[in-house]
Amino acid sequence: MKYFTGSFAFTFIGLIASYFVGHYYGGTVGAGLQALFIASILAVLEISLSFDNAIVNAVVLKEMTPVWRHRFLTWGMLIAVFGMRLVFPLLIVTFAAHVNPWEALVMAATQPDQYAKLMLGAHLQVAAFGGTFLLMVALKYFYDGSKELHWIPFIEKPTAYLGSKVEAIEVALCLVILALISQFLPDHESLTFLQAGMAGLITYVIVDGIGSWLEASDEQMKDVHRASAGMFLYLEVLDASFSFDGVVGAFAITHNLFIIMIGLSIGAFFVRSLTIMFVEKETLTKFTYLEHGAFYAIGMLAMIMLTDPFLHVPEWVTGLAGGVVIVVSFLWSLKQVPKESA
Repeated sequence: MKYFTGSFAFTFIGLIASYFVGHYYGGTVGAGLQALFIASILAVLEISLSFDNAIVNAVVLKEMTPVWRHRFLTWGMLIAVFGMRLVFPLLIVTFAAHVNPWEALVMAATQPDQYAKLMLGAHLQVAAFGGTFLLMVALKYFYDGSKELHWIPFIEKPTAYLGSKVEAIEVALCLVILALISQFLPDHESLTFLQAGMAGLITYVIVDGIGSWLEASDEQMKDVHRASAGMFLYLEVLDASFSFDGVVGAFAITHNLFIIMIGLSIGAFFVRSLTIMFVEKETLTKFTYLEHGAFYAIGMLAMIMLTDPFLHVPEWVTGLAGGVVIVVSFLWSLKQVPKESA
C-alpha cells in the first residue's frame, strides 16, 4: 500500500473536486454526483489504457540515475497532470479555432459543447500522430536485433533477425502501414492523416536520436546523467502519446474539460505508483514476459488509434484487450518461474 498512498489521497481530493465542479455547472446534488461518477469512470479507463505504459516506464526507469528517476516522478507528474490533461486540449482548440490559450480556456469553461466539438474535430490528426509514435515504439522493440528472449518465438525470432540484417526496417514498415491505412480514408482526410502520421514518425526519430546522442560521451558519470536525460525526454513523449487517445476519447463521455482533467489525472497518479512498484519490486525481472506483453499491448493500441478514423473501437474495449494481453503474459511468466528457480 505504501506505493499507492499518494494516489489514494489524490483520488479522494479529486473526486471531491469533481463533485463541486459538477454541482457548479448543474446546480444540483445529482449533477455533482454524476460528475463524481464520470471522473471515477475516466480514472479507471485511464489506468486500463495505460497499464502497459507503466510497465514500459519501469523498463526505462530502472536504467536511470536516482536523480533523473526522481525528476521523472515529480516533474514528469506535473507535466502529465497539467501539461497533457489541461494544456494539451487547450492547445488543440487554440490551433483548431485560431484563438489564444486563454480564450480556449474560457470557451472550455463557458461553452463546453462548442469546445468539445473542436476537440473531436482534431481527432484524426491526434490519432495519426500518437498512433504512429506508439507503433514505432512497438516495432523498435520487436525488430531489435540484440533481443534474445522471446515470448512468442515464431513472431519474435524472425522480426529480431530482420532487425539485425535490415537497417531501419521498422521505419519502412511504419510508412507502409500509414500508406495502406490512408487508402481507406476519403481524399480530403487522407493527406491530413499522412501529414500527422509523418509528424509522429519524425518526432520518434528525433527523440530516439537525441537519446542516442546524449549517451555518447567519454566521461562515464557524465554519460550516465546524459543518458538518463535522454530517457527522461523519451518517457515524456511516450506518456504524451499514451495520453492522446485517452484525452480525446474522454470527450465522448463528458464535454467538461475540468472533470476530464481530474479523472485522467487520478489515473495518471496510479500509473506512476505502478511504475515505482514495478521498479522497486523488480517485477520485470521476476516475471520474464511481462515486458513482452506490454509491447504487444502498445502495438495493439497503436493500430487501434491509427484505424480509429474509419473503424472506431470503444475505449473500454481497447483497455480490456491490452489488459488481457498483459495478464496472459503475466500468467505465462509464472510458468517459467519454477523452471528458472530450479
